[in-house]
Amino acid sequence: MIRAAAVVILKDKDMKTPLILTAAAAALALSGCGKSETPAETTTVADRETAPAVAASGTIASNLAAAPDHKSFAAALQQAGLAEMLSGTGPFTVFAPTDAGFAQVPPVTRDGWMRPAQKEVLAGVLEYHVVPGKLTAADLAAKIAEGGGKAVLGTADGQDLTVSKSGENFLLTSSSGNKATVTQADVAQSNGVVHVIDAVLEPKM
Repeated sequence: MIRAAAVVILKDKDMKTPLILTAAAAALALSGCGKSETPAETTTVADRETAPAVAASGTIASNLAAAPDHKSFAAALQQAGLAEMLSGTGPFTVFAPTDAGFAQVPPVTRDGWMRPAQKEVLAGVLEYHVVPGKLTAADLAAKIAEGGGKAVLGTADGQDLTVSKSGENFLLTSSSGNKATVTQADVAQSNGVVHVIDAVLEPKM
């Protein structure tokens, strides 16, 4: 079809310029139609937004340090000297508060925890989020069923943590009475499992 357009241009000398423009436009259109479609890039914004907050490989400490939503928890683990523990073989079950969960703690309390003089207090708070052994969501559900609606877990801090169900979610109740909900369960780690929670659990001081 492009060659036919060129013949018309040679025969009609009086309208040479308009026909050249028409032929050129046709050539561009045809050349566009003749191109094979290439696959679109598979990584989308939605894919990135739905990626897990915590990686599913490596140690708990290293993955929390790299997670975009756990900067406060990772910094607190470093400050309390517990990052090394969560880099060990474990296994551990960690209920990891998000940055939004840490933001619910009054600033004066958060700032106080991060002072060198409060290192032991901070360590106690963080150890309350760690349960020795690996407990998946299925394990937690089984313990809740066995306990008639709730399960009591022994934490690395030495205090008990109560787990129950609230609808389809796991609800954690601390020894001091505050609560947190598991928002993402079963993030597997090389040395245990992480369950993401929406608040900081506060043990009895």
